[in-house]
Amino acid sequence: MNRYTRLILVILAGFSMAGFGSTKLAYSWRNTNAPSGPFKNIMVLALNGQAANRAQFEDVLTAAITKSGVQAVQSYSLIPRPNLTPIDMDQLRNVVQGQGFDAVLVSRIVAYHKTVTEVQDPIFPLEPYYATLYGYYGFASPMVYSPTYLQTEQKVQVETNLYATAKPEGVLVWTGTSDTVNPRSVNDAINAIVRLVAQELQKQNLI
Repeated sequence: MNRYTRLILVILAGFSMAGFGSTKLAYSWRNTNAPSGPFKNIMVLALNGQAANRAQFEDVLTAAITKSGVQAVQSYSLIPRPNLTPIDMDQLRNVVQGQGFDAVLVSRIVAYHKTVTEVQDPIFPLEPYYATLYGYYGFASPMVYSPTYLQTEQKVQVETNLYATAKPEGVLVWTGTSDTVNPRSVNDAINAIVRLVAQELQKQNLI
């Protein structure tokens, strides 16, 4: 295998690791002592400092769980909050009780990691291409203009909890943690996480 071919394989390997996203459910737990469901009137709550990000996540998650016939409402439509503003607990209690929600679905990012690695052009022994001017130019010029590339890896971990409101303080019914690696965009990450959560809630007969 010549040097240029080996370089291409290294680059493609980097793309295969960094260019394609994946989301999986890393952890799932069901409280068998909690109300069993299915729940029919759920408030969707995203804990995020940025109002736009909260709204986007709540919109997508609400749409996903209402497909199964559940009534779901975004928290931001009932409890507007500017950026970096926490919910007032008394207001939250009043909304949950006043709207008759039988469950609250809460999501938050628990971990985010981003690493950027510079992958160098590998050095191999002298090749036959060096013997002629045009052979050398044809071999070397692609690497002169792209001698290195950056491999970026992103990992996002999101925790989602479902609380039944049968008791005044709320009871944890289900919790799940999703891991997303190298999402192509924020939208792709949100859609993948929401799809996973909705599928698991349906599997657990909670919605």
